[in-house]
Amino acid sequence: MAEGNAADEVMPRRQVLESLSGLLLVLFVAMISSTVVSTALPLIIGSLNGSQAQYTWVVTATLLTATASTPIWGKLADLFNKKSLVQIAIVVFVLGSVAAGFAQNAEQLIAARAFQGLGVGGLQALVQVVIAAIIPPRERGRYNGYLGAVMAVATVGGPLLGGLIVDVPWMGWRWCFFVGVPIALVAFIVLQKTLHLETIRRQNVHVDYAGAALIAVGVSDLLIWVSFVGNSFDWMSWQSAAMVIGGVLVLGTAVIVESRVREPVVPLHIVRTRTAALAIVASLAVGLAMFGGAVFLGQYFQVGRGYTPTEAGLLTIPLMAGVFVASTVVGRIISRTGVIKPYIVAGAVILVIGFLGLGMIDHDTSLWLVGGGMALAGTGVGMTMQNLVLVVQNSVALRDLGAASASVTFFRSLGGTIGVSVLGAVLANRVTADLTAALGGHGLTSGGGNTSALNLAALPPEIQHVVRTVYGDATAHIFLISAAAAVVGVIAALLLKPITLRTTIDLEKVKQDDPVSDPIVG
Repeated sequence: MAEGNAADEVMPRRQVLESLSGLLLVLFVAMISSTVVSTALPLIIGSLNGSQAQYTWVVTATLLTATASTPIWGKLADLFNKKSLVQIAIVVFVLGSVAAGFAQNAEQLIAARAFQGLGVGGLQALVQVVIAAIIPPRERGRYNGYLGAVMAVATVGGPLLGGLIVDVPWMGWRWCFFVGVPIALVAFIVLQKTLHLETIRRQNVHVDYAGAALIAVGVSDLLIWVSFVGNSFDWMSWQSAAMVIGGVLVLGTAVIVESRVREPVVPLHIVRTRTAALAIVASLAVGLAMFGGAVFLGQYFQVGRGYTPTEAGLLTIPLMAGVFVASTVVGRIISRTGVIKPYIVAGAVILVIGFLGLGMIDHDTSLWLVGGGMALAGTGVGMTMQNLVLVVQNSVALRDLGAASASVTFFRSLGGTIGVSVLGAVLANRVTADLTAALGGHGLTSGGGNTSALNLAALPPEIQHVVRTVYGDATAHIFLISAAAAVVGVIAALLLKPITLRTTIDLEKVKQDDPVSDPIVG
């Protein structure tokens, strides 16, 4: 018996909306778990007496486990009941969140965040898989606006919420981790009552544990390298060589294993097709540009322009509005017409234009111009991000839906992680060089000791002005790099062949109804 609705059965709209409410809740808490700690992290690490390296690992640990586990969750969704897997991911997320909230030292917090990341990876992948299992591709576009809104609110509102939480006396930083727990539990109950998917009955199921382990190890190795290169060791060093060569060899072995096992975690026959390969390349570029560039907007407003965390969150609203409006409007148009490529291409181009605009800013650029660049970048993201997943989902059968969806999400997350690390290193090097030049070759000193450029309160007013100017001007360079990465997404989008979204849940139904029609392109 196949899981979920048969190809010719579609859930009633009311039931879809009820189930979707629970899915959006868990997607929201999964995404906000990473952004809500950004403004509170200095206070958290200070309270736990942690080091700068541990500061980095609190963020990196979650990214590593979430990214590495995404394709594994996706493949499990093709083998077992999707509803049960979503609920398991919720439980893992809740346990990790509670453990992080009760952490007594930095080491415990890092371990809890890594465990929490396993749940985040599952929720990010499985929510899209379940949506694809209950809504035909042709109808799915109209719901992308909801997904885009959740992603935008979590990305922009997370830092704002984190700042408010740490400022409330009776809450404190531990509530940055506790805040998502009740929402996740409500989502668990909602899904239990509203989401009805039949259980898979498959004989001789094989889980590719070897492939899953190799992918997790290889990806984690490369992500750890990206996170620390340029800071803990140089790009051209024996540590870099060992980690890069080791990661590539492990992933090469994973490819060999995936090509031979019966139930691969990442089906190579899917990612090798033209449609899936180009969508993955575009998602990698969009993820790198979006997450790698947008994550520094808050820092630009706070450090480069002198606004408070709350004000910085409000100033990034144009980005959120662009994502929401574009994903909603374009999603409805795609659902009505079934045509998707022109909107992906247009969105990729608009994303490049938006980041080029942000690449021209400095420490005193008009906020109207900055807001315009953010709105364009958000519009580009809204038109591309979810629609690239939809392209791949449209090209595969229901049995491969989980692995295909997770593959796109995995590479988008991978691109975002690489973008944050690489662009962060570029920004740090640029700021260091510019500060050294502005201060006549001397570093920042206060009371005979080194003072971080981000610790503005400990710096004299005249030095604060120099730091703000340097940060405000240097940020433009990372947006130019983001624009260059987004160009790769434009090329990949242009190479996509015209696609018409099917109106059925499963691919086989399309072939039975019309043997000539084949939505798989490439």
